[in-house]
Amino acid sequence: MTKTKVAPARGGIPRGLSRTGPVLFSYGFRPFFLGGAVWAVLAMVLWIAAVSGHAQPGGDYGAANWHMHEMLFGFASAVLSGFLMTAVPNWTGRMPLSGRPLMALAALWLAGRLALTFPPAGAVWLGVLADALFLPVMAAVFAIEIIAGRKWRDLKVVGAVTVLALANLGFHLAALGGGDTGMAARLAISAYIMLIVIIGGRITPSFTRNWLARRGPGPLPIPYNRFDTLVACASGATLAAWVLAPESPAVAVLGPVAAALNLARMLRWRGWRTWAEPLVLALHGGYAMLALGFAAIGLSGLGLLSTAGALHVFAVGAIGGEMLAVMGRATRGHTGRELTASTLTGISYVAIWAAAVLRPLAEFGDYDMLVHLAGGAWMLGFGLYVLEYAPMLIRARKDLRA
Repeated sequence: MTKTKVAPARGGIPRGLSRTGPVLFSYGFRPFFLGGAVWAVLAMVLWIAAVSGHAQPGGDYGAANWHMHEMLFGFASAVLSGFLMTAVPNWTGRMPLSGRPLMALAALWLAGRLALTFPPAGAVWLGVLADALFLPVMAAVFAIEIIAGRKWRDLKVVGAVTVLALANLGFHLAALGGGDTGMAARLAISAYIMLIVIIGGRITPSFTRNWLARRGPGPLPIPYNRFDTLVACASGATLAAWVLAPESPAVAVLGPVAAALNLARMLRWRGWRTWAEPLVLALHGGYAMLALGFAAIGLSGLGLLSTAGALHVFAVGAIGGEMLAVMGRATRGHTGRELTASTLTGISYVAIWAAAVLRPLAEFGDYDMLVHLAGGAWMLGFGLYVLEYAPMLIRARKDLRA
């Protein structure tokens, strides 16, 4: 047991509560980043084993449904929760959730993973029930904090988490009823993508500007303006069409337009000037994958790429890549480490981008080999995060240690 301390963040926002207990539960990003990364690896191991005929995770839920669900609502929801539990206190100026309440939330997330992966025979609904509680509880937690802090404009993140909760429920109902889970999966992915467009579209140029400003004269990111709003609106319209009819002419037209707009937006952030610091460059890489994802769903609308192939560009490259980039930066910053990437961190980013490209290519080559390579690249990316960052997550802030 370790005594954790209160340390002011920028603007006077406390980094954690003063209490006695495991450091792991002193701040929301710690258990959820670690749990999400470990689960990203373990869930992929189980999926590769299932594809190879050596395992059957999910039981009556179905291995394919289980795989899709655990990537979108198991791994990704944990990382999102860790990020928001770190960001919301900075927005509201309120103390972050810590200690026993945080332990309870982490336990609820873990219960969902275990119950859905190993459901009782003939009672898969018990696993579904355990899992379905997590996102509504998190939405309520964020709503309470944002309303108490009177940060009304930040309620949009509560809306996004609520959409994810509804998508999760829809996914479960479709899976249990033997229906198509595709629409619920696309709705969930769209919620994550819009969060990247909105939040990533603000933090990426901000972090880039800060890094470039310390390195002398040169072009800086263009501040947020009406063009950014146009890009967000175009992205939302395209995603709505994709959710409803992924192979429609509308998606074939809107997909390339949204891709071009997001690429133009990203180029305004001068990301190429950050090549010397992967911790910043990775944020641009994840956003580039988002633009590529819009191009991919456009190809899907033309019948040149399957819906599943296009979906993986978004899910692996944009969501996985952006989350890995944010996890590394937030972990270093909030544990008192220098904001610079190691060689292992740089390799992890490349691995995730490789996975995002290899998975769609599987449809045009040796499917089994390329799927296994993509899964291996995914496991390498998040495995390296666990290897390097787990010690930081379970120990007290470096600048607070005696």
